[in-house]
Amino acid sequence: MSETRSLHEQSETKPAAGVTTLPFSRALNAGLRRALASSDRVLLMGEDIGRLGGVFRVTEGLQAEFGERRVIDSPLAESGLVGTAIGLAMAGFRPVVEIQFDGFVFPAFDQITTQLAKLTNRHEGALRMPVVIRIPYGGHIGAVEHHQESPEAYFTHTAGLRVVSPSTPNDAYWMIQDAVDSDDPVIFLEPKSKYWLKGEVDQGARALPLHASRVVRRGTDITLVGHGAMVTTLLQAAAIAESEGTSCEVIDVRSLSPLDYGPILDSVRRTGRMVYAQEAPGFTSVGSEVAATVMEQAFYALEAPVIRVSGFDAPFPPAKLEGLYLPDADRVLEAVDRALAF
Repeated sequence: MSETRSLHEQSETKPAAGVTTLPFSRALNAGLRRALASSDRVLLMGEDIGRLGGVFRVTEGLQAEFGERRVIDSPLAESGLVGTAIGLAMAGFRPVVEIQFDGFVFPAFDQITTQLAKLTNRHEGALRMPVVIRIPYGGHIGAVEHHQESPEAYFTHTAGLRVVSPSTPNDAYWMIQDAVDSDDPVIFLEPKSKYWLKGEVDQGARALPLHASRVVRRGTDITLVGHGAMVTTLLQAAAIAESEGTSCEVIDVRSLSPLDYGPILDSVRRTGRMVYAQEAPGFTSVGSEVAATVMEQAFYALEAPVIRVSGFDAPFPPAKLEGLYLPDADRVLEAVDRALAF
């Protein structure tokens, strides 16, 4: 990059913009706008992201503001799109690629896992790959096949990739800027069911580093952990449990790889019990890894096995059945009861 300062250093010199209330999608839009304004090396690429502003309107207005050379409408060719982004990164740019829906990422899977993830290691650190792959993921929108999947485990399993997923508008605003500023490739998972969720965004002060877990609710009896859209479900379950006399601590991991275990282990050592919830199937998943690590590192603090709540180990069903497939507060509370009864 021609700039001598990072995007963060440049943006921190601006006066605080204050706190405002934004939907998740508009917070992402504001974060991308700030990244584009901070460096002419930042490019946005994707199908229908320019004139249309993206299927979920996350990039609305950005092409009109920054031009067609900075916000690029691409052909319907995910493999070519990611391959082009890799070449641009080699040339010193910081491309941000949008994959329209989670299930559309697989044509680009080879480019991501065999090239993007490995190039820095292949060049012994001499070549950096500052590429962000934005992927709307998860269910709850009543869509058809290939539009409601949770492929995060494929990417967390791939060494060389950073994988993150914000759950609030404030995290969306800051984490997308942190991802753009990263010299490593970042898979940026956006829970599409939260695009319309409104929340406070502090545009003047960063809350947490990109890869830090966050305690979103304090409790004493059991630890509830999750990522993405499931954080809202965990908070719903915790509120119901509190009305029944059970105090639940809720932790949003925010970053799936690397994963910050500090707050999770601290919490489990106090509560003695833990439930991990996710929309993805449970077998060989993020929840599996977290459960195994907690039982390795906090075994003697546990009063019950770590319990996982997940989507079923089956392809995502037709939209009318998604309510049966996706975990809800009742399924989380059933897991809480099992842990407390052990």
